[in-house]
Amino acid sequence: DLLKPEWVKTMAKDPIIFAMANPDPEIKYDLAKEARPDSIVGTGRSDYPNQVNNVLGFPFIFRGALDVHAKQINEEMKVAAARALAALAHEDVPDSVLQAYGVSSIKFGREYLIPKPLDPRVLLWESPAVAEAAMKSGVARTKIDLDEYREQLAARQGQGQRVRRFIMNKAKAAPKRIVFGEGEESKIIRAAALIEDDGIGKPILLGDANIIRKKIADLGLHFTPQIVDMASTNGHTEKYAKEYFNLRQRKGVTLQMARDRMRDPNHFGMMMVKTGDADTFLSGLTYEYPQVIRPALQVFHTRPGFKHVSGVYIVIVHDKVYLFTDATVNIDPSADDLSDIASLAADFAKQLDLTPHVALLSFSNFGSVPHPMSEKVKKATELIKARRPDLIVDGEVQADVAVSASLMDERFPFSAVREANVLVFPDLQSANIAYKLLHHLGNAQVIGPVLLGMGAPVHVLQAGDDVNEIESIAAVAVMDANSR
Repeated sequence: DLLKPEWVKTMAKDPIIFAMANPDPEIKYDLAKEARPDSIVGTGRSDYPNQVNNVLGFPFIFRGALDVHAKQINEEMKVAAARALAALAHEDVPDSVLQAYGVSSIKFGREYLIPKPLDPRVLLWESPAVAEAAMKSGVARTKIDLDEYREQLAARQGQGQRVRRFIMNKAKAAPKRIVFGEGEESKIIRAAALIEDDGIGKPILLGDANIIRKKIADLGLHFTPQIVDMASTNGHTEKYAKEYFNLRQRKGVTLQMARDRMRDPNHFGMMMVKTGDADTFLSGLTYEYPQVIRPALQVFHTRPGFKHVSGVYIVIVHDKVYLFTDATVNIDPSADDLSDIASLAADFAKQLDLTPHVALLSFSNFGSVPHPMSEKVKKATELIKARRPDLIVDGEVQADVAVSASLMDERFPFSAVREANVLVFPDLQSANIAYKLLHHLGNAQVIGPVLLGMGAPVHVLQAGDDVNEIESIAAVAVMDANSR
């Protein structure tokens, strides 16, 4: 209580108060704000806004200095660190940080001048800034490429970040037009701002233009996305309706029904892709999965050479990357279906720069338990081996054996699969249960679902997706569009 509230009342407009004593600051945050609501207050405590903590400085300054073998830490490097933090404070705050602090929104202002100590982006902003300042000021013994350095730092944050950065970089190489069917949703708007800022693509938001612009302002974002207001695009609506009618006229759809369906953002957005007005479509944050899949299949059908679509999750556990399929679409796939599902997942693994080692999973190991369920998986293995001799694939096999090279070598040395990274489950329920248990009990990182086998780059979001997850799926969608 060294600083009295009555003294604070005498300060000039917008007083800045850093009360840094711990555990009790020179004036309590609440007292300072009560005395002067216009004050900007920082303390060393995590339970008040604007926590000033050495963890935002020392680790990342040292990291940048060490990585260029700096002779010293000079003023230029310290100023660069401060400016990097100041710039980061203006960026949209990721959902992981919001969840860590138990809040629904954080944006730059009196109560958020300094990034939060738990923000994982600090490493990627501050250390490169320090390294760059060291090189420019002549104290660095080693010159580095800053873009490569950021990639290396992201990789140090774990395999999950490495995979995400790989997908993002592939998308950045050839950005595409991305239509979001739920353009009025705050998460979608925030993700769209990230997508534009990161250079992944050009977001197109479907929805009421006034609502979207107001939300952009309320969120404190500074970007002007393309907005398509379906209520005021009659010319496009008629064009899309006629095209949809041509596609579905022998499936019981009349022209008026086609016009009615163009009021639905999912149908409208997919027709934008179908007619070339956009490159890829995302929806699902506020819809059930089938509400997006069904119109997508009606408009685009499946990819040439495949009879089915499937959903795959990228699962990172113990710093290893696995693909789990099918966890979203096919409830009880046949042997033929499983062959398609395995083939799609293997091709997707190659897009992620992984060499696919495909295991078709069962409760049986190579005929050890004869049963119609294990026989289905055995038949699927035979089918994919015949159709795709280029793949390393085996089954039916139990999950623990599939992911353990030592177990496989000890018990089944004849198998070419040593340590599977593409895991094909016998049905949807087993795949869905497995990835969710790993995610929630095993602390696995999960990216997805990624929709495979669709005739066009349409991807489905999940109701609980955060902003970074939406951006990741958008990057996958761009990567998908570029692969066609």
